[in-house]
Amino acid sequence: MPDAPESALQEKPLLLIVDDDPLIADTLSFTMSTAFEIITSHSRPHCMQILRQLRRLPELALIDLGLPPLPHRPDEGFGLISDLLNLSPDIKIVVLSGQNDAGNARRARSLGAADFVAKPCSPDELHRVLQRALSYRSLEAYRPADASTSPLIGSSPAIEKLRVQVQQYADSPFPVLIEGESGSGKEIVASSCLHHDTRRSGKPFYALNCAAISPSLVEPTLFGYAKGAFTGANASKAGYFEDAADGTLFLDEIGELPLDLQPKLLRVLENGEYQRVGETQKRMSRARIIAATNRDLRKEVKAGNFRADLYHRLSVFTISVPPLREMDDDKTLLLEHFRRRYATQSLQPPFHLSDAAQALWSRYHFPGNVRELRNIVIRLTAKYPGKIVEAGDLEAELDLQDDPPPIDRPPPTNDKEADAILSAANQRLQQPEPFSLDRHLAETERNYIEAALQLAHGNVSQAARLLGINRTTLYNRMESFARGQ
Repeated sequence: MPDAPESALQEKPLLLIVDDDPLIADTLSFTMSTAFEIITSHSRPHCMQILRQLRRLPELALIDLGLPPLPHRPDEGFGLISDLLNLSPDIKIVVLSGQNDAGNARRARSLGAADFVAKPCSPDELHRVLQRALSYRSLEAYRPADASTSPLIGSSPAIEKLRVQVQQYADSPFPVLIEGESGSGKEIVASSCLHHDTRRSGKPFYALNCAAISPSLVEPTLFGYAKGAFTGANASKAGYFEDAADGTLFLDEIGELPLDLQPKLLRVLENGEYQRVGETQKRMSRARIIAATNRDLRKEVKAGNFRADLYHRLSVFTISVPPLREMDDDKTLLLEHFRRRYATQSLQPPFHLSDAAQALWSRYHFPGNVRELRNIVIRLTAKYPGKIVEAGDLEAELDLQDDPPPIDRPPPTNDKEADAILSAANQRLQQPEPFSLDRHLAETERNYIEAALQLAHGNVSQAARLLGINRTTLYNRMESFARGQ
């Protein structure tokens, strides 16, 4: 019998399907089973429960937004997106939902979803979307050979402060606690800045997401276990502390570490001692500990969810990874970095933003941080290779929340406001400097547009409604201002 081809021996990608309708879940499982290994779930809690029992996390997830206990609202689906990315930052999530308005699509993408597909969808189209999401994983994993070794891109005060902290703590043997919002790049700081760019670069690097593993498995995973220590322990096995040797052990989502295990971790931090599960023999760890959290551990300590002594031992050095909204023009530098990187990887010419789209990009607050920015660039690379991305095209990719509808007509100017305007005009016209009504009106218009955009948090459609003009007119005026006209 001839050997099976290599491709046949490779594992199929693992696809998680979450839908509370059994018929839909079964149908999707059947139609996708030729290309993927399938796991199904019917709710957010059930999904997280089964994932924590898996030895291999899925590469892809196909989820509905309307999940129990509130199937007619998207809240549980949005929460599941965040849960999945906290559990496995590399997972690619495709939302397949009947709650398919544009706002839900933008919100899902801002949380980190790779794509959004409205129900109903043909199997062929859905298969193409899932394969495209898999290609996103390849793009993210790619790093050009000549790329800079430092992942810290930017020149804002926030990123410069981060660089200083990294330089100060990188080669120290003491623990580091990395704090930052979801999607801000905490694991990158741990792996690249505090390990691979240091004298430990040739040593092992092990990472454990404390939220991604069943609490009963945390101890044997960290410390190892002896043969017969529990059912299924047919042979002794080393844990991460032993495997890491004198390298680095990264404990992500440290706030999820069970309380009963926290004293054992504290002992390792204090004197390096630990024991395998089922053993009395003391072992020594030389690994450096780096922990990360998106929680406020000080609050968790006060609430009794985290030991104060462990917190103080972990936070010998603390690094704060800034959210993207605090990084000023670095959003543009990151855009250029990822735009070139993913164009090279996809063998496509890079896209370009129009002036109005660039202005929208600069104003956008990126609630999903660098993860959201990167995903947006990947989607634009796929959709607009070598093309100009207009503001309307970019707006469709952003989470621009609509404010309540404005009133049909603005309230009339009252007498005090009219008097104030008249008084200001009289004072200005009596000054000796030349006056230009056109220039004054243009400056006033620009100020009103900027104010409306700020009030609308960058949502051009809402800003246009506040100004009483249509969106196309607003885009045209923004383009004119960008050109200096």
